[in-house]
Amino acid sequence: MSNENYRIAVLGDQDSVLGFKALGLDVYPAETVEAAREILHRLAKENTAIIYLTEELAAGLEHEISRYKDALTPAIILIPGKSGSLGIGMANVKKSVERAVGADILGG
Repeated sequence: MSNENYRIAVLGDQDSVLGFKALGLDVYPAETVEAAREILHRLAKENTAIIYLTEELAAGLEHEISRYKDALTPAIILIPGKSGSLGIGMANVKKSVERAVGADILGG
């Protein structure tokens, strides 16, 4: 990574992402998986270091998320949306920890 200015973005339905604007993050409302896919790819090409993505949209973007999984940027972090957690984010954390450690140390 060079010394460029990297951004942090939040991608999800409008109700879930607008509050992040007050924290100074770039918010990208998307109401459909197709719109989110387009925004995700655009953010990945730009100087976006971290993309927070709601679990609802992530459920329809598994292929795209896996495409960036081993890339240095962007880091895609799943967050609960307006309807609460779907457990997808925690499942991904458990998989990553299990892959790194070789065992499920987080339990069921």
